[in-house]
Amino acid sequence: MNERSKRRMNKYHAIKTTVDGITFDSRAEARRYRELKLLERAGVIENLVLQPKFELQPKYKIGKRCERAIIYRADFQYWDNGKNCLVVEDVKGVETKDFKLKKKLFEYKYQTEVTLVKGG
Repeated sequence: MNERSKRRMNKYHAIKTTVDGITFDSRAEARRYRELKLLERAGVIENLVLQPKFELQPKYKIGKRCERAIIYRADFQYWDNGKNCLVVEDVKGVETKDFKLKKKLFEYKYQTEVTLVKGG
């Protein structure tokens, strides 16, 4: 697997990193992707999905004002063959207020725990 890091950093000092032609928001996320690909090849997990989207609240209209849906985009989703369950995973160096709120809303609506992988 070929890895290339770009110089631009965001406010959390994450460096965009490309692996297998896929650009990740951080080196930690790219590293976790490589780990998950190895687990997938070994048959430990299957159906790896990158950046799965989950609707937390649908769009709605009040009077003439329209509000967009609230979407949570995780880093990874896969089936864990050992635990026989679906896993939704997020790689975070910093847990923002926005992430904490969306995590709670996701877990309530989908009755599935978000697995947090510490980056950095």
